[in-house]
Amino acid sequence: MPIIHHALVLNLHQPSGNLQELLAKPNPKGEHGWEGKEILFSFDRIARSLWNHEDRARIHLSASGTLLETLASPEFQKQVYGIVKTGDMLWHWQNRKIIDILGTGYYHPVMPLIPEADRSEHVRRWKGIASHIFWRPDFQGFWPPEMGFNMEMIPMLKRHGFHYVIVDSNNVSAVTPMSWQELRYRPHIARYEGSEIIVVVRDREVSDAQESGMELGWFLSEVEARTRGCNFEPLVTTATDGENGGWFRNFRDNSNFWNVFYIPLLEHVGQNEVEVKPTFIHDYLEQFGTFGEVTVNEAAWNTGWHNGVGFTQWTGSDAQKNGLNRIRETSIAVHRVRDQIKSKGLNMHEIDEAWWHLLRAETSCNYFWGEDWVSRSHADLDLAWRHIENAEGQLRWKQ
Repeated sequence: MPIIHHALVLNLHQPSGNLQELLAKPNPKGEHGWEGKEILFSFDRIARSLWNHEDRARIHLSASGTLLETLASPEFQKQVYGIVKTGDMLWHWQNRKIIDILGTGYYHPVMPLIPEADRSEHVRRWKGIASHIFWRPDFQGFWPPEMGFNMEMIPMLKRHGFHYVIVDSNNVSAVTPMSWQELRYRPHIARYEGSEIIVVVRDREVSDAQESGMELGWFLSEVEARTRGCNFEPLVTTATDGENGGWFRNFRDNSNFWNVFYIPLLEHVGQNEVEVKPTFIHDYLEQFGTFGEVTVNEAAWNTGWHNGVGFTQWTGSDAQKNGLNRIRETSIAVHRVRDQIKSKGLNMHEIDEAWWHLLRAETSCNYFWGEDWVSRSHADLDLAWRHIENAEGQLRWKQ
């Protein structure tokens, strides 16, 4: 039986200011900040769990720009002193022996739902902060926030230097004739308007188990059964959030992902007792390359409420649709005025302020929770329009 290569992907994201709010929020028992502390502990647990397994542990982390901004902030580090040393934690995430950092969007937008003109700026800003924190200029893989992807993104991702993108198995269709196992467990090429990128396929069902809590024995038997027909060494990619739910937040040794599942897996691997091998995606690609060509249907990953097709999780109500329409209108205005300001050599401050408020308004969380957070998007859009109007005043004065 061929070796089964396992690529573990964890997505980490907190909206701007959310951790600070959670740390100030009391629970029903009157204890302040417990949810925020659980999230911080889950972040800190990642590298700590793997220190003694550098020869075998291989995980991929995606961390949004807003999360990195918060964790790197001296003010925030002072606030959480005595809880978690976030500066030390970010330092340990630089350990390339056990962690590969994936690129993503700064404010964690659902990329296909925001104007195409804004997508590249989310990636550019993320690369700016990530290059500073992790001391490297390039990142090979890209994690689309909420796994929201369409083929139009391929040229943009290639311009930013990404070699591969992770997509959900339910959204991939074969162009090259191939078996079910080949489609799901081999990397492929996707092409759009002269650009191409490697597509790595996330196994939705096994990822669902990873998210909710799975036994090691079940995982080993399941991936063995799923890859039994492979006449090649398969790449099984599982990807979930890395800080949401009790499975990742629970700090008890007998009740969390690391102690119940991943560390026992590494111990079995170290004793050559299983055919599963944790791997970095870039190492697998270097050794085995790609197989065929696929196309990726526009969709997101599955949530607790929806399968990701049509982005209904983020677009299901009139309030959500109206907010997204206002984002598109604001984006058109920002880019129009920005071009005019730039062409006349005027001060860019006002329009730059408008742009970052627009980008933050596009955060996926603003639309994920039904209508509960849509007001946060409108609050940033209100500020964006205030700065747009100030910038337009500059133009009128110049004339």
